[in-house]
Amino acid sequence: MTDVGIDDIAIYFPKTYFDMKDFAEFRGADFGKLNKGLGLAAMAIPDAHEDTATMGANACARLIDRNKIDPRKIGRIYLGTESALDGAKPTATYIMDMLEQRYCSDYGKNCFRNCDVVDMTFACIGAVDAMHNTLDWVARGREEEDRIGIVVFADNAKYDLGSSGEYTQGAGGGAILIRHNPRLIQIPDIWGVSTMPVHDFFKPRREVEMKTVVSNVLDLAEEAGEPKKEGLVEKILAILPRSSKKDDIMFESHTLKIHKDTPVFDGQFSNRCYSESVKNAFIDFRSKAINCGRYNPESDEILTEQWSRIIVHLPYAFQGKRMFPDVFRHDRRHLSVWDKIVEEIGPEPFPEDFEDSPQGIEEFEKANDSYRRLISKTEEFRLFSESRIEKTQRASSLVGNQYTGSIFLALMSTMESDYSDGVEMDGKYVGLCGYGSGAKAKIFEGVIQSSWKEVAKQFNLFKRLNNRTPLDKDIYEKLHRGSQKESVVKPSSEFALVAVGGEGALEGQRKYSWIP
Repeated sequence: MTDVGIDDIAIYFPKTYFDMKDFAEFRGADFGKLNKGLGLAAMAIPDAHEDTATMGANACARLIDRNKIDPRKIGRIYLGTESALDGAKPTATYIMDMLEQRYCSDYGKNCFRNCDVVDMTFACIGAVDAMHNTLDWVARGREEEDRIGIVVFADNAKYDLGSSGEYTQGAGGGAILIRHNPRLIQIPDIWGVSTMPVHDFFKPRREVEMKTVVSNVLDLAEEAGEPKKEGLVEKILAILPRSSKKDDIMFESHTLKIHKDTPVFDGQFSNRCYSESVKNAFIDFRSKAINCGRYNPESDEILTEQWSRIIVHLPYAFQGKRMFPDVFRHDRRHLSVWDKIVEEIGPEPFPEDFEDSPQGIEEFEKANDSYRRLISKTEEFRLFSESRIEKTQRASSLVGNQYTGSIFLALMSTMESDYSDGVEMDGKYVGLCGYGSGAKAKIFEGVIQSSWKEVAKQFNLFKRLNNRTPLDKDIYEKLHRGSQKESVVKPSSEFALVAVGGEGALEGQRKYSWIP
């Protein structure tokens, strides 16, 4: 079986952003904590004409054009997203529709007819899952068959206004070209996995009692100057079963079901789930690497030292260096360097040192959180992080959380930085750590190919990031609420959302066009 992996990556992010200094002033937050503590400089905010589908489609078009790909030869387009636009129709079909509009004049009306498309959702790891699946599909084909798969990531990481997660917002889309004999990164078939069913971050179907809906509407009427009669709520609810409005979407049931793009989350618990999942996935990866002969613990350098770069999911820029101490610790417990660390910061806590009760478990978790921070401040970890993780943070700091795409943004960030710095990466191993709340982590590795420079030099990631348009606080909130109908930056040479169907049989239908 021949090598398969990433041949090229293209990325699209909104042309508008909200500066973190302006955000801090607006919300009365500590800019130093956001910037120096978490590594946040700006958050990418989608314009009025941008959504998950347009960002994914624009990245795909960039990838297809740059590599001169015949669309009829693309066997699959698998999308990883947690920002789906429909409960049934895959967002990937909207992307395919846009691509057909763009390429039908050159390749025929149905040039994507034989392309397999699907959405894959598992919070922020959906795109890694899509890539894992697509790598397997390409590998099963013969080299002469030259299977071409595209993995798309597209998300709008949106949090409630004024919430504790608002400052981590971001958005963007990307497209990854998967094929035999890749120019960028070859990915061996060794995957460490850790899955556990938890509620650290989720987007539930919320239910609101009809009485609450009616009462809130009447309260609004009262605020507008209309008198509110006592008992009117009950009178309206009593007439609803025989009203002409009884089958209306608002009143067809006793409760109104609401789905919001913004999540329910527990930040501290989610960080613990992230750290624990990545650690256990690493343990699984290490075991599989030993079993298949990739790694010999008796004679080889420890795994994390073999990885020249470590690319992880970044909900905020400094998440990697904050969460990776657990893997760092596990990979060094048997070495003399760990004895030196223990001498410096003291012995680590273990679950058995605490009472076997909910309170004891919480005490252990707090002690482990503190110990993880102590590890991150040691000279050994600081040097490790600066050499392997720092470059991955640079783009994330300017974009924010891209959900499914953040790990690939981090990959592009380090590769473009290495290219600009003239670093020789041919044949080097990189470690990749994906995470999705709910929760799952996957650890895998890549081998940098000899032709990586010709690919990385085309990214122009930081040049494009420097050419964006800043938003003021009023426009930012209007875009967040969806009340900004006019584009801040007029779309040009890109796909755009041009209409959403109104009432009738096609209510909610989304329409897109290529804007020259």
